[in-house]
This record gives sequence, C-alpha cells and structure tokens, in this order.
Amino acid sequence: MATVGVLRETAGRERRVALTPDGAGRLRKQDVSVLVEAGAGSRAWFGDIDYEGAGAVVVTREQVYAESDVLLCLHPPEDVVAARPGQLLVGLLGPLTDLDLAQRLASAGITAISLDLLPRTLSRAQSMDALTSQANVAGYKAALLAAEAYAGFFPMLMTAAGTTRPAQVLVLGAGVAGLQAIATARRLGALVTGYDVREAARADIASTGAAVLDVSVPRGDGEGGYARTLSEDEGAAQQQGLDAAIPRFDVVITTAQVPGGPAPRLVSGNALAGMRPGSVLVDLASTVDGGNVEGSIPDTRVVTDAGITIIGAGNLASTVPAAASTAYARNLLALLTQLMPRGEVVLDLDDDVQAAVVVTHGGRLVNPRVRAALADFKEIRS
Repeated sequence: MATVGVLRETAGRERRVALTPDGAGRLRKQDVSVLVEAGAGSRAWFGDIDYEGAGAVVVTREQVYAESDVLLCLHPPEDVVAARPGQLLVGLLGPLTDLDLAQRLASAGITAISLDLLPRTLSRAQSMDALTSQANVAGYKAALLAAEAYAGFFPMLMTAAGTTRPAQVLVLGAGVAGLQAIATARRLGALVTGYDVREAARADIASTGAAVLDVSVPRGDGEGGYARTLSEDEGAAQQQGLDAAIPRFDVVITTAQVPGGPAPRLVSGNALAGMRPGSVLVDLASTVDGGNVEGSIPDTRVVTDAGITIIGAGNLASTVPAAASTAYARNLLALLTQLMPRGEVVLDLDDDVQAAVVVTHGGRLVNPRVRAALADFKEIRS
C-alpha cells in the first residue's frame, strides 16, 4: 500500500495545511499509511496529537520525503529537490506562472499534479476543485475585512441618533470569490453591485439579488469558465466605464484573475482620485506582479494621502486556516480516491481529469497547457 506524506508549508505567511487529522483518518480507513511532518498543522490549530489520534505517524521532514510515495502540499516546497524520482507531488503548484519549476520537476523525475489546472467545466471533478474551495473562503473573508476597515456601517441603521445609510459596495469579478463576497456583504446589510465581463457571471450576480454594473463592454467569456484577456480597445472601454463608476462606491472588492496571465488592472489611479476619503478597496488579486487595484501591495494595508484604504489580500484563505485546510483536504481526498482506488497510485493520462492536472511524469513535461505556455515563453524570449 502507498504511503502519503504531509509537508509543513514553508511560505512565511501560510497557515494552512494540506491534510487535516480528519483527512488522515479517512486515508487510514483505506489502509493507506500517513506520515505528517511535525508541526505541519499547528498554524491551522491542528496539533500533532490530533494527527496521531487519527492514525497518522508524526515524523521529521526528512522522513516524510524519504518514506512517502505521495507528497501533499499547498504551495511548491522550497526544498522540493529533496523529493526522489518517481514520487508523486500534489498541490497548487502554479505551473503556468512558474515554468521553471515545471521543468525542474520533470528533470528530477517527479510526477507532479497541480489542482489549479483543473477545468471547472468538468462536473465529475467538482469535488477536487481546490481553487473553488479556497476562493469561497477568500470571498467570505474579503467582505469581513472590508467591513472592518470601512469607517462606517455596512447596514442601514435607524437609531434615536438618526438614520445611517447603508454602505455602497462594488464587487469586481463574479467568480466563486466574487459571488461569495457579494453574498456576504449583502448579509451584512450593504447595498451591493457586481461586475464581470462574462455574460454567465452577470446572470449569477443578478441571481444573488445584487445589482449588475454595466459598462458596455463585449462579452469576455474564455475557456474553462474563466474570463479571457480583453483586447486593447475592449480594455480601454472597460477602464473608462469603471473609472466613471467606481467613485460612487464606499467599498470596492476586486477578485478578477486570468489563469496563466497577470491580473487585469481594474481600479486605476483616475478611479482612486475620484473616491471619497474613508473609502476601502480590497484586492484579492494582489501579487508581487501587480493586481486589480493600482497601488495595492500584497499582504499590506495602505492608507493614501487622500484617506483611501487599499488592502492587498492575495492570500486571504490562509487567514481562515482551519476552514480553508478542511476544504482543501477534502479536495485532495477526492483526487486520491481516484488515483489510489486500491491503495496504490494508478495514473491514467487518458482520463480527462488526470490529463488536465498531471504536469510532469516519467521525466517529461506532459501537460498540454503547460507545454504550450513554455513554447510561447521561449518564442517571446527568442
């Protein structure tokens, strides 16, 4: 029977863990051995004693690498070179944005599976969709973070001291995170408006009871349920419409991302200049490469000279570590159930789910999307 190993996350602000004690217990019921690095779950409030109680064995990081057939993580481990050829590494590896990592994994003979490549249109893979589960957590927390940072109330309050108007909230991007942010902000009593370039997403916004912002831009539906990159003219028209609309709102939450590409800039300096002092922006797409909001800095809260708060929040799911880890572990269990039907890893690259998420195998880069991205990158460099 295969042995599954759980690595402690090495990213500085990451608090999640790839497998919870409950998940470890479920694997043990299938006679799968589970090794957990000491302290792997401590930042999500899962102690080593909890894992041992579920039947896992708590060991050193070196032992996890040496004795596991399958390695579970969220982000690519900084010491992934410690993995041996033939080991299976499963996580949110980001191979479309880190092509060098994909090539190194292939050269090392590691079989890598990245759940962020899973197409959301595959209904049979919904239980494995880690991007959706983590985006759901992030959208919920974004609304709470915005409400905490906003100097007023989200709901309308009628008191003896008078009536306070509700906050006007705009959510840009109506994927999973955006729709959850809309729903949570509405539960908090705000007047919420949503915007997305995709036609289906506009219908989703309306279904929540929120208003739909229309800036007269053509449909931006792309492959796999994601938005496509807009043309230069379309992007300019969108920006003009957003620049005019954004200053009307007290709070703006942005969630728009394009797989394998930079996040679109939606809130420009012009829009910021028109916003009222005390306004709040929460950018869920904020990374070192930019984000949806001009001036957002990852994991940083900035108050501009004009009194506008900009919060770079690209890793919000990590701030709700217990719930996010539980959801992620269930995604991994769904995948492992398919990969290990009898306790041993069985790869089938003709299977549509596995073909979508397997990045490297047998010393080769086998994923078509990653290979295409690498070819495009080499063409640009040449």
